[in-house]
Amino acid sequence: MAALVIAEHSNAALDDATAKAVTAAIQISSPVHVLVAGSNCQGAADAAAKLSGVEKILVADDARYAHCLAEPMAELILSLAANYDAILAPATANGKNILPRVAAKLDVPQISEIIEVKSPDVFRRPIYAGNAIQTVEAKGFKKIITVRISAFAPVAMNGNAAVEKIAASADPGLSRFVGENLSRSERPELTSAKIIISGGRGLQSKENFALIERIADRLGAAVGASRAAVDAGFVPNDRQVGQTGKVVAPELYIAVGISGAIQHLAGMKDSKIIVAINKDEGAPIFTIADYGLVADLFEALPEFEKALGV
Repeated sequence: MAALVIAEHSNAALDDATAKAVTAAIQISSPVHVLVAGSNCQGAADAAAKLSGVEKILVADDARYAHCLAEPMAELILSLAANYDAILAPATANGKNILPRVAAKLDVPQISEIIEVKSPDVFRRPIYAGNAIQTVEAKGFKKIITVRISAFAPVAMNGNAAVEKIAASADPGLSRFVGENLSRSERPELTSAKIIISGGRGLQSKENFALIERIADRLGAAVGASRAAVDAGFVPNDRQVGQTGKVVAPELYIAVGISGAIQHLAGMKDSKIIVAINKDEGAPIFTIADYGLVADLFEALPEFEKALGV
């Protein structure tokens, strides 16, 4: 039949994660449709219409979808599910929140965080914190899939899909939006940044994170952190990279004062170029680093900053 991709967006703009999920959907089934559900979301719908390989954009513009609550979103998707043999979403906080509910309601297994489409019925996904790759065959049931966006390139933005408005579905009334407290930053978001510089417990304090933040600003990079640094209170948890944080695959990943615990490596080992700075030459991070510097970070970072002309 067809594949439906659940768009990740901010109502006004489409997130790059959607274009990456479409890449996976095209390999599974055709035609590909994209669902844009939100409030005053025409901007996101217009952008989605430009996704190459997409035939139709379904737009559900209603206040109940403004904050992407799982219950009303799941009901909307379920109302459309009969027309699709595959339903996909990026493996973001929203995708991970909504699709398990859809899978449960349909009484089918979910296939989580695929990193490769081997065939329309065969997928590869990481398990055991990325230490093993599982091959999953899914036949005879509707496929509910989340896509690890770091593993797929985005489709081009040269399409011209038809845009169709659809009615909102019934709200089950099981949840309501109360409020949100978001951190704001001029730096790129971790999952979409081309350059990331991350700090670990080796930085020793919250104040010392300024050493990498100044370099990040010069490079136009995002700032990440290990779980140890987050647990120590050096940075907020939305900066955590790793198995229990965000999975990233930038062009350049610079790990500073990070030993390289298996949970952290699971979140960044697919980066194109990895640079590690650590005074312990036996640190596990050096086993996957393309370039390693065995040095005291408190000496190396000021030299790095000086070389950048900051």
